[in-house]
Amino acid sequence: MKPNPSLADLPLRPELIGEEPYGAPQLDVPVCLNVNENPFPPNAEIAADMAAAITAGATGLNRYPDREATGLRTALATYLGHGLTIENIWAANGSNEVMTHLLGAFGGPGRTLLSFTPTYSMYPEYARNTHTRYVTAPRHDDYSLDADLIGSAIAEHDAGVVIITTPNNPTGTPTALQVIAEVLAHTDAVVVVDEAYQEFSRHPEQTALTLLPRFGNLIVSRTMSKAFALAGGRVGYFAAAPAIVDACRIVRLPYHLSAQTQIVAETALRHADFLLGQVDQLRRTRDEMLVRLPELGVEVIDSDANFCLFGAFADRHDVWQRLLDRGVLIRETGPAGWLRVSVGTPEETETFYTALAEVLEEIR
Repeated sequence: MKPNPSLADLPLRPELIGEEPYGAPQLDVPVCLNVNENPFPPNAEIAADMAAAITAGATGLNRYPDREATGLRTALATYLGHGLTIENIWAANGSNEVMTHLLGAFGGPGRTLLSFTPTYSMYPEYARNTHTRYVTAPRHDDYSLDADLIGSAIAEHDAGVVIITTPNNPTGTPTALQVIAEVLAHTDAVVVVDEAYQEFSRHPEQTALTLLPRFGNLIVSRTMSKAFALAGGRVGYFAAAPAIVDACRIVRLPYHLSAQTQIVAETALRHADFLLGQVDQLRRTRDEMLVRLPELGVEVIDSDANFCLFGAFADRHDVWQRLLDRGVLIRETGPAGWLRVSVGTPEETETFYTALAEVLEEIR
């Protein structure tokens, strides 16, 4: 092989040929509202607490971290409540690794992962990387799901793993608990309820965590990236029956969570009250956005998350570029013609409204 090969020169797995790495644009612009980050960084007190905890733990970095992340998993169980204990909790490097562990345990050759479109664009990559067949079924026209639609798709595709994303990304649409319960009552498939944005919902207490005592095939996935403003910390987790946690312990890499990651995440959980107070502010800004966007003359999908999907545009890329030219970065994702904007600080959100009004005036 030549000294500096291209991808085309490498003996890649056949399904990787022609693929490109996943990634939303990371551009240096004044207002970044494209990846559903929490716009409020940890305050000075929390940052100092994190720094002190890292400093204290630094003297032990010559040793491997706690392989079972005992302290973090215990803290996560306490945060979630519902009678959960460490045996019910698994944590990994972001919800991405959580899903990779789950498909490493329950997916693989000859097995099928089912999700419902439009939805999170990483799901097919999780499937591809674990040699799992990936199939989808379309949501209803209003992007909702019901038990008949889900059950029919499970039967049609003989799905072994099913993902129900609520609130859904990129639409922000919730799925009712009774729908999830009805699905679980009629399937032995592993059902992953992805609640990455649950803390932003109008009724965060209406969580699939309440169904865990009844269904051993239920997994409720969460992340610390959004509500806990810890996207850079890379911590995802799930709650499930202890046997499902044990299955992920089999496929995880040794010492998969660094000591620093565990320390920072535990520190953030100690400040949950303050951080969730910021979520309240973002929820109010989201609700205002659902009013302001139609006032500007665009349609918006009702959202329970920290983002809104709006449109529809004959050329959404042109709108996206015109906003970017004004220093506002949002996301081209979801159904054709639609754009997604994350909820920012009040100042960022006002800048977005001003820029969008200018763009709409230009294209009309």
